[in-house]
Amino acid sequence: MNYFELFALPISFELDNAALSERYRELQRTVHPDTFSGGSEQDKRIALQRTSQVNDAYQTLKRPVTRAEHILWLNGKDIQHETTTVKDMAFLMQQMSWREALADIPSAREPENDIAQLATEFTQYQSTILQQLALKLASDDPDDLNVAVDLVRKLKFMNKLQDELSRAEDALLD
Repeated sequence: MNYFELFALPISFELDNAALSERYRELQRTVHPDTFSGGSEQDKRIALQRTSQVNDAYQTLKRPVTRAEHILWLNGKDIQHETTTVKDMAFLMQQMSWREALADIPSAREPENDIAQLATEFTQYQSTILQQLALKLASDDPDDLNVAVDLVRKLKFMNKLQDELSRAEDALLD
């Protein structure tokens, strides 16, 4: 199912989040099972299925990684459940450096500063990836879709690193 079509939005990585949310609320009102409480069991079941589809679509489109995965899927590249890793050596080296920095946080003299520094680096790197991803997903060049696949993999990794950083920060507060 094309979630952009369901929401009557153009297929684009760069979405108007306000329009997405507004359309979500409109769709929820029209397909919510309570609207069909007096209907047949089949009507109720269909309403429940449609509500589930609308919720899934909204959750997918509101997050950059899953939105990019959906666009790639629409273009014949299903990477949602893949296990392929990034092959970019520079990125892999940076990844190792970040992992070492994360591992050093518990024994650091000023762990709060290290966390803040890593958070800044992660945010900057993610921002760069998102900008590149928007360009590649907007392109008509099939090679750009392959680059977009790698960018999504990097973004997924960055999200995992961000989660690890949050856990390290939480551990300091305990």
